[in-house]
Amino acid sequence: MQRSERQKAIIQAVSTGGTLGVDDLRRLTGASAVTVRRDLAELAAAGAVTRTHGGVRRAAKRGAQMPFGSRFEADLELKSRLGAAAAALVEDDESLVLDNGTTCLAVAQALAGRPVTVLALSLHGAAALAARPGVSVVVPGGPVETDSLALVGSDAVDAVRAVRVDVAVLGACSASVTDGLTSTTPEDAAIKRACLEAARRRVLVATPDKLGRSSTFRFGAPSDLTHLVTTADAPAEALAGFRAAGVEVVLA
Repeated sequence: MQRSERQKAIIQAVSTGGTLGVDDLRRLTGASAVTVRRDLAELAAAGAVTRTHGGVRRAAKRGAQMPFGSRFEADLELKSRLGAAAAALVEDDESLVLDNGTTCLAVAQALAGRPVTVLALSLHGAAALAARPGVSVVVPGGPVETDSLALVGSDAVDAVRAVRVDVAVLGACSASVTDGLTSTTPEDAAIKRACLEAARRRVLVATPDKLGRSSTFRFGAPSDLTHLVTTADAPAEALAGFRAAGVEVVLA
């Protein structure tokens, strides 16, 4: 079992409210006790579970995500394809603002080494971009989220509002033709809204499971986008709705 699969299995196992010990989870995942304890430490640090004496239980906050590294590893090949397809929409010598999140990290990796200027809204993304010479990388000031390393708060929003770029590449918690583009937090929605306003071309990169879902905080409508990058197995009804809204759909 890969790390992302193990950690997802652990979260699901405790989701009903029970407490499980290391031995229970070792039998569940087939991993060693040392590996299980390492997983529990990562999950607890990310707020995805709560450690107990000798075991683990459901997180106090429902809906907590797996650690960023594990989420990035999940569907890595799919995200790499999406990242490459989104990067292909950026011309050399253009400027862009690049959103936070695991799929946008894949875009950053695909852009590394290209002669572009990027305002990166995640330290994960900034590090991937700066790993090879060629990209000019800028990061805004302000607070940094633990684990996701996303730049958040008014300083980041102000930094985006102060630029005019060729392209904005966005991730989304949810994207629905009927409910619009949404996020789980008002802070994330505010910075995504600023990204839409700052760019001439506005690209949403989304795995198929994000289409047709809705979260709490709305930051835009499908018609605010110029491009949607997803895969051919995305729901046909959702793709048709985005196309009807004037969005060019790119299938990776």
